[in-house]
Parts: sequence; structure tokens; C-alpha cells
Amino acid sequence: MRVFPSVTAVASAALLFTTVTGATPAAADLSHDGGSPLVKVSHRDPYADCTIGASSPDSVVYPGTEVEPYLSVDPRDPKRVVTVFQQDRWNDGGARGLAASWTTDGRTFRLSTLPFSLCAPGGADFERASDPWVSTGPDGTVYAGGEGVDFTRSTRSALLAATSRDGGRTWQNVTTTHVDEQPFFNDKPSLTADPVRKGTAYQVWNRLDNDPPGPSSLDGPGYISVTRDGGRSWSEGRPFVDTSAVPNTQTIGHVIVVDRRTGALYDFFDRITHSDDLSTVVEAHYAVVTSTDAGETWSAPVTVARDTSVPEVDPNDPTKLLRAAATLPSPAIDPKTGTLYMAYEGSDFSGGRFDSVQLVRSTDGGRTWGTPELISPAGTPAFSPSVAVDERGTVALTYYDLRFLKPGNTTTLPTAYQLATLPHGDPQRRSERQISRVFDWLQAPFAGGYFLGDYQGLVADGKGVRAVLTEAHSGAPQNRTDVYSGSFRTR
Repeated sequence: MRVFPSVTAVASAALLFTTVTGATPAAADLSHDGGSPLVKVSHRDPYADCTIGASSPDSVVYPGTEVEPYLSVDPRDPKRVVTVFQQDRWNDGGARGLAASWTTDGRTFRLSTLPFSLCAPGGADFERASDPWVSTGPDGTVYAGGEGVDFTRSTRSALLAATSRDGGRTWQNVTTTHVDEQPFFNDKPSLTADPVRKGTAYQVWNRLDNDPPGPSSLDGPGYISVTRDGGRSWSEGRPFVDTSAVPNTQTIGHVIVVDRRTGALYDFFDRITHSDDLSTVVEAHYAVVTSTDAGETWSAPVTVARDTSVPEVDPNDPTKLLRAAATLPSPAIDPKTGTLYMAYEGSDFSGGRFDSVQLVRSTDGGRTWGTPELISPAGTPAFSPSVAVDERGTVALTYYDLRFLKPGNTTTLPTAYQLATLPHGDPQRRSERQISRVFDWLQAPFAGGYFLGDYQGLVADGKGVRAVLTEAHSGAPQNRTDVYSGSFRTR
């Protein structure tokens, strides 16, 4: 879940879930430039019989839908992969539960249930779940995170974490790292295992405070919880990015990356200031804070880039809302040089007409940042960028774009997932390839927009990168989407 600050009054943030917030052949036969083909990782619906979670007669669940995937690769063996995703999306927020799919050979994925909602066997005491994330530590411990939310019994929202020590087969140490009732709302958590500190991982999110309820009252600081014992226990959630100095300011999209050479942590996020009545965005920019002591203390924010994203819509019919990664940064770090990169949706290269995939970089530890570079093709709307850097310094980005949409077509939205690579980050050496089939985005579940997920996933995996993504199916109302993954060489 996330706030849509450009189109939704954030005074309703504590009610985000309710206010916004025979299939065609899959891409299993598609292979490019020596990369393995995409394989389906979502094979069945473990929550098909669950009846928990309906909040009103207008609540609609989309059975058999898997959306908003993320992934992690074991740093000791790139064939050991864990993906996570929402299972059975609701139209008014969240899903019946979160699921994981794991492999030990990089090709054959098996399902496990994440215990973050009541639909999951032995799951946490929440009616729905959202925002799946996963990360693997240097010892192979897999950390999964997400959000649990109640709809009918209470107004609780909580951050959840669990660990697996068998590569995603089973999950233990289910922990509620933070929980609130209205007027507070916890949103958009991510989780990062420290690559150099064994047993350490960080969960970060934004905590919206609409107290007292109503206009002219909003605060949204960044919060953090840390484990230093392999996920057996987590610290109490505490603020680490302050927003109180400017009224009606929130953060969103916190993600930590770690410099393996120095151990420094970099947390990226979007900082958004709203008008007094919370109806419009006054100013928005991406920022980064740094910690050199494993998350104990953090620097003041440094501006990375302006957030110039515009509403995500079908360009041939703007009344059809899409839902992708606007306001959410995707950061990465070069493991050899420490160069920082951030990919994001922005409209700098379209004169504010539509979003493209943009990239900025810092070569001095995040103190200064270059100007935005256009990554997706000029003149084509593009969405949901993810960025990773492999061991040779090749920067890879994945994204959806609409290059196959013809003028006048308002009945379908042909969409494909692309992979762009920049050797040593050089945009002059950029190459691109299509890694999904072409599918109709308008077949996806509708949840504040046609919804493939607020993010997709991309990680370095040794000789290249591994992607995870959502595709939609036509003519399959009981199986509108599936999740696919594949490994691709970057040169």
C-alpha cells in the first residue's frame, strides 16, 4: 500500500486501504542474449478458500492474482533465489496474504506461505497483508518483511518480519516489529540484510500521523527497526528521519543499501509536503540519509533529485488510472567503487506530460548528485524502474513501457518489461532488450488503478542480474496475473 499524494488527500492516510490505496501463454519460452528464460514462480493459490478480510459489500477480491513481487539471491549461490509477492489482491487495499516462492537451481520454484495474515497457516493476527520484501544475509539467512492490516475488527496497521534458514522453504521468528491504531498508519516497509554484518538486518518505513484527524495535520517521519541476532528479535521501532519542521510533510519509499567496502548505510526516500488542506503537493524531492555506525545514528537529509512524477494513466484514455512506482525510489550501489545510483519515475524529459525512467548518480558517497539521465526510450511512457549493479560495475535497469500502444487504442494497453544495461554506468554504451511477452495491463486487478504492484524487483546475481515481474493474462478472470523470474547476463 502507499499514499498517492498527487491525487489523494493524505488526511485519509489512516484509511488508506479503503480510500486509495484459460490464460494466454506466459513468457516461459522467452530467452535473450544467453540469459535463462523467464519461468513462472506463482503456481497455485494457497489462500483460495480463505473468507477473511472483506470489509464492506464493495470489497472485491481478485482470486488467483499475484502482484507486487520482490526477490533476493543468496550471496553464496546465485541459484538459490527467494521471491515474495501479494496473493489475491483486494480492490480496496492489501491482499489475502503474502506468499514466497523459492528455488535451489534457479529454475524450479516451489511455494511457501508467509505467516503475515490470518489466511496463512499459523499466520499473524491480521485480516490482510501487503508490501512484501525479502533480503538474504551473508550467512544465507533469508529475512522477509511485510505489513499486516485489520479492516473489520480494528484500525491496526503493523510491520511484520520473519526469517528462513532453509532458503525460503519454512519461516520462523514471526515478529511484529511495530503496530499502531488510527490516527497512525504504517506504510511501505522495506527490509535490507546487512551484507557485511552477519545477523543484522534493517526494516524501514514511513509512519503517518493524522492526529487530530482532519485537514492541516499530517506528519510522516521515517521509522526503523533493527535485528542483530538473525531475526530472533527486533528493536523497538523509532524515528530516524524527521519531518516535523515543515507542516504537512511525509516521507515514503524508504530503502536502505549498504556499501560492502565501508559498511556505510544509505537510506533513500521521497519527501513530500502538502498544502494546508492536504489536497495538493506543494513540493516533493528524493533524499538520502547516511549512517556509519550500523544504523544507530543518521546524517541530515541530502537532496538527490526533484520528484517530477505525474499521475500514472493510460495515455490514450487518461480516465483509466494505472498504479506503478511513482514516488518510490529504487537505489543501488556499485560494490567495487561505491558509486550510488537511484532510478525513479519522472517527467523531466516529457515536459511534464508523462513519466519516464530516470537515473541519477553520486560518486562521493551521496554528498552531491548529478543531473537526471533518461533511460527509457524518449517519447514513451515508462513505469516501475528497478536498478541493480553487478560485480563488474554494469548498471542494469528494468521497467514497463508502452511502446507497443497504438494511437486511438482505448480498449487494451499493450505493455512489456524491458531490461537496459549500462556498462560501468556509461549511458553512451546503453543497450536494451525485452524480457517479457507483450500483455494487456488493463487485465490486472484494479486497486486505486490497474495494479501490477507498487514495485517489481531486480538484484545482481553474480554474472548478471535476476529480475522478478508481474504479467497480466487476458480472458482469465480467475487468474488475472502471475509472477515470473529470470536471470540475464549484463554483457
